[in-house]
Amino acid sequence: MLYPLPIPIEPHVIRKPNLEVYVPVVVDPKHPQAAERMNHTIQNQVRELIRTSGYEEDPKNIQVQGWYEIKLNERGYLSLTLSVYDYPYHAAHGMTYQRGLTFETETGKLIKLSDLFKPGAPYVDVLSKHVAAQIKTRDIQTLEPFKSIRPDQDFYMTDKSLVLFFQLYEIAAYVYGFLYFPISVYELNDIKADNGIIDKLSY
Repeated sequence: MLYPLPIPIEPHVIRKPNLEVYVPVVVDPKHPQAAERMNHTIQNQVRELIRTSGYEEDPKNIQVQGWYEIKLNERGYLSLTLSVYDYPYHAAHGMTYQRGLTFETETGKLIKLSDLFKPGAPYVDVLSKHVAAQIKTRDIQTLEPFKSIRPDQDFYMTDKSLVLFFQLYEIAAYVYGFLYFPISVYELNDIKADNGIIDKLSY
């Protein structure tokens, strides 16, 4: 079977006083409308992260850096993370915010966590059990007893895994940083959507 090739991605940088944010730009001559759609979504998310940092409210008294990581770029899918770190002057420490975005590269469609699974599948319960088991195995001290992920929990995809992650302070103290919970796609066979991304990454 011939799979779609990885799509070209070029780095773009936003520079302003006290701010430097690197942004991925999709360049795909074969699917220009899809590329435009993905870039629009990425740019909107970057702007939202910059707003969250507080830079726009007080640009003279805060340092902001941003970057991205490509987690998956194969078989017709692109998955990446966008991160922004802000450090207000005189603060004890900075804060980092991270978002995951996953796309169908031929259409530019943004894939939601629920899209990975069959309609009506109890994916929240299934994924929550995986996270709870890893919290116990890894001896993570949560701020409160862990009960469940959010239906729209942050995530990204890798070659053979779904990776759920939590923001700083979302479930644990700052010292833990971002908490990542990789779940093998083979553990999700019973609830995966037919002919979806999990299917495409399973072989």
